[in-house]
Amino acid sequence: MLADTDVLVVGGGQAGLAVSHALTGLGLDHVVLERDRAGASWFLRWDSFTLVTPNHTIRLPGGEYDGDDPDGYLPREQVISHLRRYAASFGAPVIEHAPVVALRGGEGAFVADTPAGIVRARRVVACTGSFQLERRPAIVEELARRVPIVGATSYRSPESVPAGTTLVIGGGQTAAQITDELLRAGREVVLSAGRAPAMPRRVGGRDGVDWLIDAGFFEQTTADLPTPAARLAANPLVTGQGGGHDLNLRTLAAAGARLMGRIRGVDGDRLVVAGDLGEAVASGDEGWHVVCGLIAETARRLGMPEPELPEMPRASIPVTPAPGVGELGAVVVACGFRPDYRWIGMPDVVDDLGFPRQLDGASTVVPGLYFVGVPWLRTRKSPLLLGVGEDADVVAAQLAA
Repeated sequence: MLADTDVLVVGGGQAGLAVSHALTGLGLDHVVLERDRAGASWFLRWDSFTLVTPNHTIRLPGGEYDGDDPDGYLPREQVISHLRRYAASFGAPVIEHAPVVALRGGEGAFVADTPAGIVRARRVVACTGSFQLERRPAIVEELARRVPIVGATSYRSPESVPAGTTLVIGGGQTAAQITDELLRAGREVVLSAGRAPAMPRRVGGRDGVDWLIDAGFFEQTTADLPTPAARLAANPLVTGQGGGHDLNLRTLAAAGARLMGRIRGVDGDRLVVAGDLGEAVASGDEGWHVVCGLIAETARRLGMPEPELPEMPRASIPVTPAPGVGELGAVVVACGFRPDYRWIGMPDVVDDLGFPRQLDGASTVVPGLYFVGVPWLRTRKSPLLLGVGEDADVVAAQLAA
């Protein structure tokens, strides 16, 4: 039997645990309902997944990274272990395997429907993360009738992908890292490339992420974006695999990936592909130069010696002929994720792009409803281990007030 509570926290990942830590410190009655296990969202990553940002960017309040490799990149299992130890450290009131299937308004309270019954709460904090709904282009449905499809959350390892040429559709971190792993396993890969920016892994003996932190990159807000839709843009490409190294369209091409533009459709047995690979490569190059410019500017501002900036190779990348559908052993779809708050049964809670209508985490539509762990909730770092704790403290302070 689930008990009613003052504050219901939905989701037991890094956001929900950070909120619980803050509420515990303030003495506020609350419960955390998690559909699976605490930290479960990290189980959705593939087997060899590692953090992309250095370990020292795990900055959860009361749960900062305390290991002996601050500049390394934790593998998935160690991230999960860290989160579970964090929950145990302050006795987080997490109820596992208790999914909230619907949230509705009641008389002066919220009512959450779960398989074990209803929970009433005066306030609710939605912490269901930024990886909620896999985005699948319309073309995938047509391909699925003829080729096995492997989604980003279904991919586990190269062995989980049927033999033969693999087509990877996507342009962000996940698509690039899966392509890299498949290539290292000796698989033949065709990548339908996107326009994610690139960045150097290290400059002047420092991690590129450390330079970006000093540059204020992660403090950017939606006011710094050209359009609201830019909230859906891919993050700069880089990887923590093998101790960390550069990862972009040029490194993938050099490793043997066959690159082509976006897929527009299927004509018989042939894929119809846009001739925009050059634009995708140029977009990655431009991101690299922007990041290098930020690094140089930051070094000057901080009075540090300006580091030698790495140059992006300028060799042209050949466009691979579109393979026939019959040549493909499988298609890996890694086109990013979209917010999914359909379980909140109240109108106008989200905007046209699916993001909550909120200010500092508080819903501007439904009093008493809050959000944490959302991309761009307050800043660029809002969904990250680097910044989610700050947002949790801001929301908890509002609840205490």
